Amino acid sequence: MSDVKVVASDVTANTVLDAKGLSCPMPLLRTKKEIGKLKSGEILQVDGTDPGSRNDIPGWCERSGHAYLGEREEQGYFSFFIKKG
Repeated sequence: MSDVKVVASDVTANTVLDAKGLSCPMPLLRTKKEIGKLKSGEILQVDGTDPGSRNDIPGWCERSGHAYLGEREEQGYFSFFIKKG
């Protein structure tokens, strides 16, 4: 996929949410809950295995005013990085 936004290698998260093994809509629901705990400008890393999150999380960020910084493909899961707006 050429439209995948890859996060810069120097980005580090303030908080990591483990959503591995969860199916839609749970990764996004947990992400919404967790981002509410952060201060503006802090970064949330969401680790997940649901391929639908590759569309759901960037779309949600755009609608909700958060910056989608990109993703990193790890061994067996994806890490998504969101900067709270």
